[in-house]
This record gives sequence, structure tokens and C-alpha cells, in this order.
Amino acid sequence: MKEDFLNKAKENLKIAQLSFEHDCYNACANRAYFAAFQAAIAALINSGMKIGNFDHKLVQAEFSEKLIKRQKIYPAELKSCLMKMQLLRNKADYEHSHVSKNDACKQLRRSTEMLRSIGKEIEP
Repeated sequence: MKEDFLNKAKENLKIAQLSFEHDCYNACANRAYFAAFQAAIAALINSGMKIGNFDHKLVQAEFSEKLIKRQKIYPAELKSCLMKMQLLRNKADYEHSHVSKNDACKQLRRSTEMLRSIGKEIEP
């Protein structure tokens, strides 16, 4: 199951990258967030957590508290990453203003870093 979510995360990261390359910054912000979110789910499943409901706040809190703060599996820089990324994703999806190229680039970088860290831990 963790592999399924990690594969979904990688797929969304590819779409985020393509969106960025085609100047679709709102779509980039959205897909980059979901790539990181799905990678966090994979990390939580890998740690033994049984998640039935993939609530955004629950996944963000558990990833930050359990895997970063308590177990120190992932770098502290990732602690607020999902929350910040969701704020930009919300802007992309629900606000009248658009995501800038600079913000989309940052979102893509954060997502790439999360997938890199989580992939190193999960994949053989």
C-alpha cells in the first residue's frame, strides 16, 4: 500500500513539473501539494500507522509530530512543509488570485524534497 501512494506521489510530481514548464502555475501548486501529501501518507503507512481517512490535517499533524518530532526520521525542515504547501494549493484552487511563477517554483522544490526524503526511507 505504501508503494501505491509513493507511486501516486511520483506521478503527481511529474504532472506538477510539466504544469510548471507550460506556465500553468495554479495546476503546478495543486499537483505538487498532492504529491507531497501522498508521499506523507506513504511514510505514515511505512511507519506502521493505519490510516482509514486521509484527512489533510490528520496526515499533516501525524507526519510532523510522529515522524519528524518524535522519531526524527525526516529532517526538521519538512515539519511545516505540508501546511505551507496546502495554503498555496488553496490559493490556486479557491481564490480569485493566481499563483506566481516564483511561488509555484518554491512549491515544486518543497514537493521534490519531500519525495526525495521519503523515497530514501521507504524504497529499497
